[in-house]
Amino acid sequence: MSTDYDIKDLDLAPGGRLRMEWAEREMPVLRLIRERFEKEKPLQGVRLSACLHVTTETANLARTLQAGGAEMVLTASNPLSTQDDVAAALVSYYEIPVFAIKGEDNEIYYKHLHAAIDHKPQITMDDGADLVSTLHKERTESLGDVIGGTEETTTGVIRLRAMAKDGVLRYPIVAVNDALTKHFFDNRYGTGQSTLDGVIRATNVLIAGKTVVVGGYGWCSRGISMRAEGLGGNVIVTEVDPLRALEAVMDGYRVMPMVEAAPLGDIFITSTGDINVIDSHHFEVMKDGAIVANSGHFNVELNIPALAEMAQGPPRRVRPSVDEYTLPDGRRVYLLAEGRLVNLAAAEGHPSAVMDMSFANQALSAEYMLHHADDLECVVYPVPEDIDQEIARIKLQAMGVAIDVLTEEQQKYLTSWEEGT
Repeated sequence: MSTDYDIKDLDLAPGGRLRMEWAEREMPVLRLIRERFEKEKPLQGVRLSACLHVTTETANLARTLQAGGAEMVLTASNPLSTQDDVAAALVSYYEIPVFAIKGEDNEIYYKHLHAAIDHKPQITMDDGADLVSTLHKERTESLGDVIGGTEETTTGVIRLRAMAKDGVLRYPIVAVNDALTKHFFDNRYGTGQSTLDGVIRATNVLIAGKTVVVGGYGWCSRGISMRAEGLGGNVIVTEVDPLRALEAVMDGYRVMPMVEAAPLGDIFITSTGDINVIDSHHFEVMKDGAIVANSGHFNVELNIPALAEMAQGPPRRVRPSVDEYTLPDGRRVYLLAEGRLVNLAAAEGHPSAVMDMSFANQALSAEYMLHHADDLECVVYPVPEDIDQEIARIKLQAMGVAIDVLTEEQQKYLTSWEEGT
């Protein structure tokens, strides 16, 4: 067993392994990839550092990368998303060094990031780009070892594209987030279900009849809106993009600025990738008992310092993951999971079935990066279409779903221009 790790308690390992096995039942695509990796060892000897949410699904990705021959280290991508029993199982049963403790403070969080960089990675795997960012800002001496990386989230891809645009990105990145088999499913169905799961677990409130204000209408927010509506919520969407706002209107939701939605909402959920989506002037007009949560990668979507400054005294922890802020006039605002990802901090994150496709993209993109890094520039690349298509094909097969295949005549028609009316 590796002695270089930092987790909460090794004795939690048996429970973590059982939960990993349960998750694996819903991850047939990753399991098939792992079987191939075990035979072919495409990542043999490659040092890989992953900064991801330490969950049962991530654990099965780690096992797959290890089966492919990678020498990997795993650190948390969020201080509140770690499942401590899973971290223990990876260290105890699979000898994968893990640096992650649920509830770790920022100092420990960055200490763990540096431990992952001490591994001298050749490939990085990120969820929010904190690992890449730290490498570029504080550990530039380690950049020479890195041949490429992957990124899991919308927020991370935004940061990395900004780095590439500024000419400071020092190695190529594959944007796993942008694969159709990732953001169509993980972001919409995974985030949608798990976010409402987190809100309900934290509060035990009835969604039916409540006004649910959803910040943004990207893929994650689409999923949140769908699930809130499905539970009987009256959904209001706020947006800055006219096309997305129009889509939300056509999907049947009320659309208005956040300042207009703030007095109406019972539950607020942000998922935009931007800062201060809910700000002090929004908190000022919220009704007594408003519940505020975030499902975007960073808690900066909510201006929590402003809320704390407005409140009378420190917040009161009234339930696990629920902090009560009392405003000067006696109104109370309830902040869930300290503004962190509510689906991971207050629940278990995405269902395994959708993470199966996301992490299949991670595994195959790492293999692709290893084989093609010499031909790639220091920019952000999409997942190759053939990888995306193959993952969808395997997933359908695992679900027992068959689809049509183009005939030779149909294929010829689609690639020709001579035939018309």
